[in-house]
Amino acid sequence: MYGDTAAGRKRVAQLREQGGDIRALAARLVSQAEAVPWHGKAAEAMRERIKERADHLRAAAAQHETAAESLARHLTEVDSLKEAIEVRAHKAASLVEDARTRASETGDAGSDGAEAALLAFDPPPAGHKDWLTVDLPGL
Repeated sequence: MYGDTAAGRKRVAQLREQGGDIRALAARLVSQAEAVPWHGKAAEAMRERIKERADHLRAAAAQHETAAESLARHLTEVDSLKEAIEVRAHKAASLVEDARTRASETGDAGSDGAEAALLAFDPPPAGHKDWLTVDLPGL
């Protein structure tokens, strides 16, 4: 089985939380710099420098959010593919079982090409991505 999406979703939440923490830190730094009872050119230069650093922090926070969104989209795709694998594996198992039942009832070991393919099918491991490309009659 591919991708532990539960662990991935925890990471999405962590990235979003970290982004929020970074934004809060930026706001706190600017607020603290503005609250310093210091005046003059040096004080203004310090405040300007803090505002620039806060902008960098906000950019880092935005990158955390972008990463979280990208990971969330990826996890949705992983879940979709895992579901498609499960559906195809279930349908293939049903087709093979039906072919085996027909073969045992008729004593015919697959003279028909489609039946022979079903009876000879060697499935990929459970949950493997190869299920997405399995080519079986009726699948």
